[in-house]
Amino acid sequence: MNDDELISEFIEYLDAEKNYSKNTIEAYQRDINEFKDFIIGEKFAKSILNIRINHPKYYISHLSDNNDEVSTIHRKISALRSFYQYLLKNEYIAVNYFSEVVTPKAPKRLPKIIKNEELELLFNSIDRETTLGYRNYLILELLFATGIRVSELCNMEIKNIDFSANEIMIHGKGSKDRIVLMYDTLALELKHYITYQRVELLSKSDEDTRIVFLNRNGTNLTTRGVRVILNAIIKNAGETFKLSPHMLRHSFATALLNNGADLRSVQELLGHENLSTTQIYTHVTYEKMKETYFLAHPRAKKKM
Repeated sequence: MNDDELISEFIEYLDAEKNYSKNTIEAYQRDINEFKDFIIGEKFAKSILNIRINHPKYYISHLSDNNDEVSTIHRKISALRSFYQYLLKNEYIAVNYFSEVVTPKAPKRLPKIIKNEELELLFNSIDRETTLGYRNYLILELLFATGIRVSELCNMEIKNIDFSANEIMIHGKGSKDRIVLMYDTLALELKHYITYQRVELLSKSDEDTRIVFLNRNGTNLTTRGVRVILNAIIKNAGETFKLSPHMLRHSFATALLNNGADLRSVQELLGHENLSTTQIYTHVTYEKMKETYFLAHPRAKKKM
């Protein structure tokens, strides 16, 4: 079996057995092919099956010389580690040289969040009397109120919503389901949208879809479409700050922790597999705590 066939087999495994998203699979394929081109192009080996123990280190040096960001290097090495583990498991190779490779340490970056006053400005700028305005308001509120990913919002179906319990079943990464909660006003707004605005949008298309959020043509709203909507909200509000769906997710988690929610609960609501992923938000709340302390404590404000 040649290199391309091995890569194709692995990609099929990611799709069929791991249920990875299309974007994730494309990233894996791209990263593995880049490594293959490096190994063969630099004449280190004639096949990705024939690499040696030092080749991963050479590749990391190559990526660093090309000024790849540390996070990008981590992603590429992670993809190769998984690929070679698959080859090892299926007895194409005898050892996975990527299993113990050390990647450069990434600087810790605190997630960007949107301030409450900035968010209120956006909410107040949206005309809810129009069909698209009501939909856009609801998208903004749902992303901030539940912390769901933009892909999860776009894939949400009407059957996923339980209005009697104010819950939404979310199909997350790796086909892992979780429940997110709605407060009463959000549930009422969502029910109103499905009853009226969604019906109006759906009438503009011949397609029959159970997806909750539709575009102006009555077809399924895409993740790119959501980002266009958020950018338009910013522009119409006359603001210049940046806003992304992921910032709203970060803001959701930070707001809960700042107001006393425990880390495990936030982990469940976000759909994080590992608690360590959620712990990044404790750094954000710690910075807020420091700021509050130095502003509030009478001795902390005393001049030397």
